[in-house]
Amino acid sequence: MNKVLIIGAGGVGSVVAHKCASVPDVFNDIMLASRTISKCDAIAHNIGKDNIQTAQVDADDVPELVSLIKTYQPSLIINVALPYQDLHIMDACLETGIDYLDTANYEPLEEAKFEYKWQWGYQERFKDKGIMALLGSGFDPGVTNVFTAYAAKHHFDELHTLDIVDCNAGDHGKAFATNFNPEINIREITQKGKYYKDENWIEIPPHSIKKDLHYPHIGPRPSYLIYHEELESLVKHFPTITQARFWMTFSEEYLTHLRVIQNIGMAGIEPVSYEGREIVPLQFLKAVLPDPGSLGENYEGETSIGCRIKGVKDGLEKTYYVYNNCSHQEAYKETGAQGVSYTTGVPAMIGAKMILEKKWGGKGVFNMEQFDPDPFMDDLNRYGLPWEEKIDVDLEVD
Repeated sequence: MNKVLIIGAGGVGSVVAHKCASVPDVFNDIMLASRTISKCDAIAHNIGKDNIQTAQVDADDVPELVSLIKTYQPSLIINVALPYQDLHIMDACLETGIDYLDTANYEPLEEAKFEYKWQWGYQERFKDKGIMALLGSGFDPGVTNVFTAYAAKHHFDELHTLDIVDCNAGDHGKAFATNFNPEINIREITQKGKYYKDENWIEIPPHSIKKDLHYPHIGPRPSYLIYHEELESLVKHFPTITQARFWMTFSEEYLTHLRVIQNIGMAGIEPVSYEGREIVPLQFLKAVLPDPGSLGENYEGETSIGCRIKGVKDGLEKTYYVYNNCSHQEAYKETGAQGVSYTTGVPAMIGAKMILEKKWGGKGVFNMEQFDPDPFMDDLNRYGLPWEEKIDVDLEVD
């Protein structure tokens, strides 16, 4: 029997639980666990299936995690908790001998920094234990890694340039809100931009490089070069890549709010003293901003995320664009979550399905692009994230 333990009951955790419960022949039994069990209970009630149960667990407490894992005895742990908690959950997997999957790489609580070194550092321990860790099985990272692997397998002899483009053209009606955990989101987009060129990493000030890119069914949107974690693994596993960049759309109104938040110190991650106690400004801001899980009901529009790739096939230059568009309204109708949660949660379920069906496997720590992309690409079409491709088109990102 395949039993999965999902840790995290936010918007993404809700989508993962919904999608796993919809494939009972693979996910025979599901446990959803979080620090706040009432959130788990509400999700389980909304799903309304008898193969899902709930539990309370503190993902920062390794002994507590180990105790729950030993009691439930899952085949796989799906970590959709906070990135700060990745290593705690990996430690619990090592102690119990259970396979691991997450959607975002570890970053230390005290520093906003994407880097795989901490999780890649578990390679030998996971290998010696005979278990597997699959890193970054969301959309970006995740699907974008698989898109790149699919392009390398079917369309190119060599990949030369990779541009990952991420557009959210939705409107949730709020003056300012983030589409996933505000603390993580704001840390991510306020750090320095960084891109790869000719075997070097080049840092730039945040939001200092901008292009107007056209997105399918959406049109032109201002897109800013930021750093994203999948670039690090993709240039490692596809060494012919000479340039790799990540672009994300932001409205001017969003950036204005963000600048104000930074200018008044509310994006700070260092504790400050307030009325005799220490608080972290960004964590306080998270408490007063709209919960991303509450945005779905009134969200209109869609996302568009894909990879724009240039390379060589049979001695000739070729361009390739593979992408998915996801409707916020359709995501909400199916799972009660908005599109950003949906586009992260569905790939987490599919990655778990690949492991449980033994289509992907191994001993050690792996990134998504290290496996055969074809069955994952097939399941994207099957489970709600259909993709399209365009060949020999203007990529707009030279």
